[in-house]
Amino acid sequence: MSTAQVIYLLSDATGETAEKMVLAALTQFRDKPVRMTRINNVRTKNQVYEALDEALSNHGLVVYTIVNRELAQLVHDECDGLGLTSIDLLTPLLLKVAHYLGRSPKETPGLLHGVDEAYFRRVEAIEFTVKHDDGQEPRNRCLADIVLVGISRTSKTPLSIYLAHRGGKVANVPLVSGIDLPTQLFDVDPKKIAALVIDPQRLVEVRAARLRNLGQDPRAAYADYEEIEEELKAAKKIFRRQPWVVIDVSSKAVEETANEVLVGLGLK
Repeated sequence: MSTAQVIYLLSDATGETAEKMVLAALTQFRDKPVRMTRINNVRTKNQVYEALDEALSNHGLVVYTIVNRELAQLVHDECDGLGLTSIDLLTPLLLKVAHYLGRSPKETPGLLHGVDEAYFRRVEAIEFTVKHDDGQEPRNRCLADIVLVGISRTSKTPLSIYLAHRGGKVANVPLVSGIDLPTQLFDVDPKKIAALVIDPQRLVEVRAARLRNLGQDPRAAYADYEEIEEELKAAKKIFRRQPWVVIDVSSKAVEETANEVLVGLGLK
């Protein structure tokens, strides 16, 4: 197995912007093992030197979002001197926007992720989503912006959390073979509900990996192909009777699936 290459994300704020952009790019290189190291709140020259020393020791790629032009220039110059490949995601954009608007940027780190109304909406959405994971709190499910339904290991929880970070209150409901759907689910506006399906062979792999991580036999019925096929057939039969959006999550990044959910529900 090849050693993972390292991408260092340097930011004078949270580094979330850089991480999202790099993750988007990495979806085109899924066959390459890559590890990301996020270094946040880089505000001094010493912090830059320390970060780049570490990047040099691992022959890393340096990606940075630093609004202070002097500090951004230091990262650029140091990377050049050390022979490190670097990408400035922010400065070229800031300069172009400044030229277009006819004014200089504030160069204040962290403005994008400041504590504003949108921030509190995200926090509220995440709290709601955690409380309504895996069928919990069915009485308040109708208050969700999005409800995800699917059999075990169809990415309901990671998808819910990702959507919550986008500001949506999400509840997810597991579909269990032989057990009727909870009646409260039918109190929810069907336009808010997305049903998740997956390729059976892919689900075998996901469930077998889950069993191995738990120290259990990966050949158990939970990961048996024929059992999974039956589960999926039963789930699709239920989904066909409902006016829900159906989303196939097979071999997709959570960001891609989330976008399909938002588009399918008319939220984007």
